[in-house]
Amino acid sequence: MKYVVANASKYGKASEKAVMGKVMAENPELRSRAKEVLEIVRECINEFESMDEKGRERLIQKYGDLGEREKRKEQETALPPLEKAEKGKVVMRFAPNPNGPPTLGSARGIIVNGEYARMYDGKFIVRFDDTDPRTKRPMLEAYDWYLEDIEWLGYKPDEVIYASKRIPLYYDYARKLIEMDKAYTCFCSQKEFKEYRDKGVECPHRNIEPEESLEVWEGMLDGEYEEGEVVLRIKTDMKHKDPAIRDWVAFRIIKESHPLTGDSFVVYPTLDFESAIEDHLCGITHIIRGKDLIDSERRQRYIYQYFGWEYPVTKHWGRVKIFEFGKLSTSSLRRDIDSGKYEGWDDPRLPTIRAFRRRGFESEAIKRFFISLGVGENDISISLKNLYAENRKIVDPKANRYFFVWDPVRVEIDGLPEEIDVELPLNPTKGTKRRLKGEKVVYVTKDDFERLRGQVVRLKDFCNVLLDSKAEFRGFELGDVKKGRNIIHWLPESEVMPCVVIGEKRWEGLVERNVAQDEGRVVQFERFAFCRIERVGDEVLSIYAHP
Repeated sequence: MKYVVANASKYGKASEKAVMGKVMAENPELRSRAKEVLEIVRECINEFESMDEKGRERLIQKYGDLGEREKRKEQETALPPLEKAEKGKVVMRFAPNPNGPPTLGSARGIIVNGEYARMYDGKFIVRFDDTDPRTKRPMLEAYDWYLEDIEWLGYKPDEVIYASKRIPLYYDYARKLIEMDKAYTCFCSQKEFKEYRDKGVECPHRNIEPEESLEVWEGMLDGEYEEGEVVLRIKTDMKHKDPAIRDWVAFRIIKESHPLTGDSFVVYPTLDFESAIEDHLCGITHIIRGKDLIDSERRQRYIYQYFGWEYPVTKHWGRVKIFEFGKLSTSSLRRDIDSGKYEGWDDPRLPTIRAFRRRGFESEAIKRFFISLGVGENDISISLKNLYAENRKIVDPKANRYFFVWDPVRVEIDGLPEEIDVELPLNPTKGTKRRLKGEKVVYVTKDDFERLRGQVVRLKDFCNVLLDSKAEFRGFELGDVKKGRNIIHWLPESEVMPCVVIGEKRWEGLVERNVAQDEGRVVQFERFAFCRIERVGDEVLSIYAHP
């Protein structure tokens, strides 16, 4: 009716086709019942048109501005326009270091960059910044994990680049900078250079001839020097107010095999150098990065200035802190997995996209969650409850309902006149039903048993009992049961399967056999949580999604 009223208030008469479109968009599960829905739509249109003026006016006041409200809501949750962005010319990039799979933090970068590329009919590039084979050593599996998760989130890249395979390109630009006297080889130890840097004084190697630096550079590439013996620095301003900008390191020697390129290289670019060159080569027009990386831009601008390049439009955003996870780095997660604290990268307790996929989250929910946070510079602290709310909107209409009894207590009903066939909702949105056998022996949760022992309770949609190990039958009608508080779920002994739910903790109990039809899907265990049925065998394995 709300869509009938909204459409009629805008065009004078409601259109069946327009109303059907809105209803189906909001309830895609009804598409198989389109004929039934169309009849209801027609009834609503006839009802609205047969109302007196006062009745129609009342509904128009309630629903008439629905379209405008939806439009305003979309505008409020959409990303703001990009500065200097032209349709068809925007090139965005997401540039992870694949030392583990994508986390929720990674998802923000994927979604925002991917969404901007889509908004402007532009290009979305995924570039693996994987030129540190030791400190942030890439995981071979993580390359594919990233591409899988990016596509699952809905943003298939137009191009995928592996920086570690393009290192000779960076060598070419390093040589050019040396020849231009904008870079030099430096033999200072870290401690020595720090003293020069902090005083704003040039080091002894800064003003050697470019030819001498080139000779040392070639020696670095040929493996003539050891780690830490020499580095290549970019000339900046040794009086710069920020010491971190002064003559920064562009290349260093790392004699460590790389997962993708093996022992092909011993001289690796720093992230600031590699990223600067790649952003230019890829034609990146806009960069969105954390405000904690402002120094990276300041360092990179020297390279752009030396080569006469135009630096991309940059937007800095604040950090997002999710209460439930605190400060977790990929490196620390990797250590915890290796130590056995977590079962793997898809352990439901982890903040990885693989874990959220395993829990049955919808990619659209994660997308809405991050787009709603925007791209402002203020740091944000937020709870997973916000993400749960977004996912609930999507899965609730689709999820079938079942009973899961954790910590089960066996109850025998005395005086039950006969077994009955109990009909319960399977999916309230679709109007489907499921059946359980109402019989003499049932199971209830230990929580309910201890809380309500000695009281009259309602076994949902079955019967009333005076609860105890030997429960006394008190009839089939609702009767003197306190509505809500004393209505509990239950399971008949003849229709149960062992069930384990894995989440922040491990729950063990029983589930109704009906659940076997939903293997691989998210269901709602009534009065417990939404869970994904991962495996059905002798035992049902379920993964906790959210309340």
